[in-house]
Amino acid sequence: MKVYDLMVIGGGINGAGIARDAAGRGLSVALCEKDDLASHTSSASTKLIHGGLRYLEYYEFGLVRKALQEREVLLKAAPHIIWPLRFVMPHARDQRPEWMIRCGLFLYDHLAKREVLPGSETVSFAKHPSGAPLKDAFKRGFVYSDGWVQDARLVVLNVMDAAERGAQVYTRTACVAARRDGEHWLTTLQREDGSRFEVRSRALVNAAGPWVQSLIEDKLAMPSSKSIRLVKGSHIVVKKIFDHPFAYIFQNPDKRIIFAIPYEKEFTLIGTTDVEYQGDPGQVAIDDSEIAYLCEMSNRYFHSQISPADVLSTYSGVRPLLDDASDNASSVTRDYALEMDTQGAPLLSVFGGKITTFRKLAEESVDKLAPLLGNHKATWTADAPLPGGDMPGADFGRFLRDLTQRHPWLPAELAERWARAYGTRVAKLIGQANALADLGAEILPGLYEAELQYLVDAEWATRSEDILWRRSKLKLHLPAYADKVIDAWLAARSQSSREALSA
Repeated sequence: MKVYDLMVIGGGINGAGIARDAAGRGLSVALCEKDDLASHTSSASTKLIHGGLRYLEYYEFGLVRKALQEREVLLKAAPHIIWPLRFVMPHARDQRPEWMIRCGLFLYDHLAKREVLPGSETVSFAKHPSGAPLKDAFKRGFVYSDGWVQDARLVVLNVMDAAERGAQVYTRTACVAARRDGEHWLTTLQREDGSRFEVRSRALVNAAGPWVQSLIEDKLAMPSSKSIRLVKGSHIVVKKIFDHPFAYIFQNPDKRIIFAIPYEKEFTLIGTTDVEYQGDPGQVAIDDSEIAYLCEMSNRYFHSQISPADVLSTYSGVRPLLDDASDNASSVTRDYALEMDTQGAPLLSVFGGKITTFRKLAEESVDKLAPLLGNHKATWTADAPLPGGDMPGADFGRFLRDLTQRHPWLPAELAERWARAYGTRVAKLIGQANALADLGAEILPGLYEAELQYLVDAEWATRSEDILWRRSKLKLHLPAYADKVIDAWLAARSQSSREALSA
């Protein structure tokens, strides 16, 4: 049996980042995920690469600085799936005074070096395009910079990079048990069909997200010195409320922050809530009170009023936050803690964290583990683009222009979507094609066989939801029956593969 250096449990952003970093330092890595990559928390975020402006109010200066530093790194590493976004904060007299907000934004601008993003400014809504959708009571506001990310694709790209550097990836494969066996960990994995196999490794990483504590206590039968607090965050999607490229950050009377963000060109994304959660993290869903709350907060600011009947789509995720005994869910720290157990073969457990700081978390994790495994190679991910992100000058606009010039037969909408999703890897989808017909059958409007083949072969997609919701957001644009069409295509492809193998 092969002995891996590292067995990583969890295919969310933290597990993906750790697997990538470790594989890039020459460690042999296996990663397992019980569902699809990014199935849970990592595809249910507000999709922001941000420092966390509101965390300044809780004096989390270290966390904000670390996140702001990472924001710049990630914008350069994956310019196709991460890009700058300007946020508008309307000011209301009954909330935080202007001087306090200006001080917060000054800190936000200067806690870390900025090379990509412009700084903050004060604006009059009578003169700024973001003012038109707002109610007349809002006269002035503030504008600052952060970043937007296709969160599930960020996970997939990290796993792709890990695999290309030698990592073994097992999706839809659950860890059912793990135990120390001499100098190694022996991990029992179970496939969807119920069959089991074992993986031997010199160290184990528990990056199970909402299940991190239960994995320690139930699967490993060990005590844990730290605990997590499950907080549900829910979002709603409605037809677009405004038609400009700015996002909004709203301060609400209960001191929560709500974002309203341009989403998939045709929609507005509104969220998130912060609700204590006690149920199964795999069954989390928005409830009626959350929908009503998000509609109410949107209606407080916008001329265009929405009701629960206007909600086209929703999603919810459980954030596994490090329990710091805070009184309310909104104030629980978004920082992370790494727990090392070296009473035998090393075990590293990841508690908490946020998507913006995943790379730093991964780097620190491997810094702790690698020396124990005899590996002293230098850190490397800060300057390494993710798959598809290797564009000259990290200039997405220039890349898209070059793509459309090289392939004028590609419809503009398809070229832009592919460029955003796949970056320079779009060349693998196009291959030798010189016309749309060369991309295979058009399975659904704008969705060709070439793309489906790529998602299955290179990105571990096995279900329609993998393709329509996590690898893309085509679910919002295609007919309601799209999932049945894709599942039928996947079943036919699988059957053809089985027949070819048995021939």
